[in-house]
Amino acid sequence: MSNPPAFKRVLLKLSGEALMGSRQFGIDPDTVLGIAQAIAEVSAMGVEIGLVIGGGNFFRGVSEAGKQFDRGTADSVGMLATVMNALIFQDALEKLNLKTRVMTAVPMHNMAEPFIRRRALRHLDKGRIVLFAAGTGHPYFSTDTGAALRALEIKADAILKGTKVDGVYTADPVSDPTAKRYDCISYQEVLEHGLRVMDQTAIALCSENKIPVMVFSIRDPRNLVKLIQGEKVATLVS
Repeated sequence: MSNPPAFKRVLLKLSGEALMGSRQFGIDPDTVLGIAQAIAEVSAMGVEIGLVIGGGNFFRGVSEAGKQFDRGTADSVGMLATVMNALIFQDALEKLNLKTRVMTAVPMHNMAEPFIRRRALRHLDKGRIVLFAAGTGHPYFSTDTGAALRALEIKADAILKGTKVDGVYTADPVSDPTAKRYDCISYQEVLEHGLRVMDQTAIALCSENKIPVMVFSIRDPRNLVKLIQGEKVATLVS
């Protein structure tokens, strides 16, 4: 008999790069499908899911290319990239017969609903997966901060951050083979050591409101299911 889910409602944060698979740009359909199937399995457990996807597979305002433009303009383009990802992911989820809604911080009535907190809560209560796009709707804020904000607004039990690595390390494990992995770490330690878990604004929001962040590898989408089932596949930031 499987364990009951560790959380009732979560905010899943994925980077846009997580959708690229082995590609250098854009979307890998097989990768998207694999993540969507894991989300479907988690949803079938009765877990309510909010989803924020970055736009780095298309454009990021803080990238080298983005820095060639006015920051406000570059960040606005990055917001549009997150909407593209949300719509693509919505399609993948609905092909698995899941009920979804895309809600944007910037009104785009022909493609998605505007973000209204009470409406988002209603969708979640009905078991719909809600994809939050366009960040906070303002430049100078990352999708990490947008994810933290939405997690607080929907009263999520935790933020699940799917990354390229299986947790938080003392340094980048790709470039530093001596890097050590944390099983758990405090918000303050993340800030003091300059660890790139989330940006400082997002970490401050999580710390002030005491919402835990679980950092895990989404390279294997099954890790999401394992995490929900209570397995130790993530670093806990709390």
